[in-house]
Amino acid sequence: MIGIAVPAHNEEAVLGRCLAALQRAARHPALAGESVLLLVVLDACTDGSAAIAEAGGARGLPLQARNVGLARQAGAQALLAAGARWLAFTDADSEVADDWLVAQLRHQQAGADAVCGCVTVADWSLHSAQVRGRYEAHYRAIDGHRHIHGANLGVCAEAYRRAGGFRPLACSEDVALVEDLQATGARIAWSVTPQVRTSARRQARARGGFADFLLSLDGGLASAA
Repeated sequence: MIGIAVPAHNEEAVLGRCLAALQRAARHPALAGESVLLLVVLDACTDGSAAIAEAGGARGLPLQARNVGLARQAGAQALLAAGARWLAFTDADSEVADDWLVAQLRHQQAGADAVCGCVTVADWSLHSAQVRGRYEAHYRAIDGHRHIHGANLGVCAEAYRRAGGFRPLACSEDVALVEDLQATGARIAWSVTPQVRTSARRQARARGGFADFLLSLDGGLASAA
């Protein structure tokens, strides 16, 4: 069984599109009918996210942590307890490609323990041309990149357990997991093939995350996300 975890904090405006894309990926014929469990970790949600998760065919996991690391950790633990052999992670403001899971699993079949994919910004209208230019000047959407995104990450269950899982961090929990995976000798595929479109919203759910990174580019920063 394949498990997908999506952390969500008041994401009713975008969660439906995220889940629709995930359902398409879960039904991809190349998965040969393998079951996929879709889990939305409802972290301190006070809006309609829970109802949207249910309507979107996902299992909801309530949490009161307001911490993305704990949310991903809780989602992973629930999926492992349900018997997942592969864990895939994305974000509620993102939409995965139809072959997203297939692309991750092909890397696993080739020997990878984890897959770090790239993201494409779906709409730059909330930012200046300067921000977009600075971002695109350094972002390397090619095989062999070294970008790490919680919105496009997959890992086999055994490697996840060896690494100790997500740390309870309010930011950069995805980076910490990949570093812990590398410390255990896990084989990482840095691939452009698992495709994810994500938002360039200005209101961050996790302080110091992707949204704040984009806002920092207004100040002239150009370090990689």
